[in-house]
Amino acid sequence: MIQVKGYAAPQAKAPLAPFNFERREVGPFDVQIEIQYCGVCHSDIHQVRDEWGGSIFPMVPGHEIVGKVTKVGEKVTKFKPGDLAGVGCLVDSCRTCTSCVQGYEQYCEVHWVGTYNSLEMDMKTPTYGGYSNSIVTDESFVLKISDKLDLKRVAPLLCAGITTYSPLKEWKIGKGHTVAVLGLGGLGHMAVKLAVSMGAEVTVLSTSASKEKDAKELGAHKFVVTKDEEQLKSVTNYFDFIINTVSAQHDLNVYLNLLRLNGTMVLLGVPPEAPMVHAFNLIAKRRRLAGSLIGGIKETQEMLDYCAEHNIMSDVEMISINEINEAYERMIKGDVHYRFVIDMATL
Repeated sequence: MIQVKGYAAPQAKAPLAPFNFERREVGPFDVQIEIQYCGVCHSDIHQVRDEWGGSIFPMVPGHEIVGKVTKVGEKVTKFKPGDLAGVGCLVDSCRTCTSCVQGYEQYCEVHWVGTYNSLEMDMKTPTYGGYSNSIVTDESFVLKISDKLDLKRVAPLLCAGITTYSPLKEWKIGKGHTVAVLGLGGLGHMAVKLAVSMGAEVTVLSTSASKEKDAKELGAHKFVVTKDEEQLKSVTNYFDFIINTVSAQHDLNVYLNLLRLNGTMVLLGVPPEAPMVHAFNLIAKRRRLAGSLIGGIKETQEMLDYCAEHNIMSDVEMISINEINEAYERMIKGDVHYRFVIDMATL
């Protein structure tokens, strides 16, 4: 077994602390990566605090992983030592169900293996994530990273990037579409960058007027303060799509009324309580309420290549691993611009 250093939550709501553990030896199809940077996702907080239920402890979070390949198995064909590589939100799936065969491993009908807080396909072995110095992953779930981009700013693309890219591509959002991005955080700022690059007219919807300057600098064409009734009224029946990134409790009905005929709201955030939706807000304009979950491996690679081509990266704030508990508290307050990334050299 490979000895690994990391940071883990020993139990729900407990502070993260140093944690030593083991990873499997590199098998024939495996790639070992020395982790250089790991992004901090809001879902890390949900899971270490067991807010979604079913958390497995001790838990080593982290699914926005980038680094350098240090070793490959004898049957690996896609990577060699020294390559830049990444691991996102999933590290395995059944690979044979209809979803997997179509490239939608994130919707595996048998069991998809999360990078952390999950069980391997044996349904016994827990997975540990990227708040660590090394990871071993099957090459089929390892991603190629371009050396054109700043590696630390690439890390959040493995979750925030693909989570926003996938629905934009699925609904073929682009030139001629009016798109609202609800919430300007880790997901929202990537949604703005990507939708603008695809040619859409992009409006940021936010409760905070102070975010207007940032929204415009990210490329947004318009900004609406949702607490201002007149501003909100001005975009009633206006948008083709709303990319809803908010994880806090909020009233979906207010925003559904901003969609025009046949408009679609795509949910990316997961509020702690199930939202209530009035049927009339959907049927009156044949509006749609949809959801989207990360992306499959092929689509994630496509996203990384797209970002390399268009020079799109996350805006990040670097932290050391011993600042992680403070970073969680700041994230809850919305005090991050826009994604924390851990420099794993500080481990």
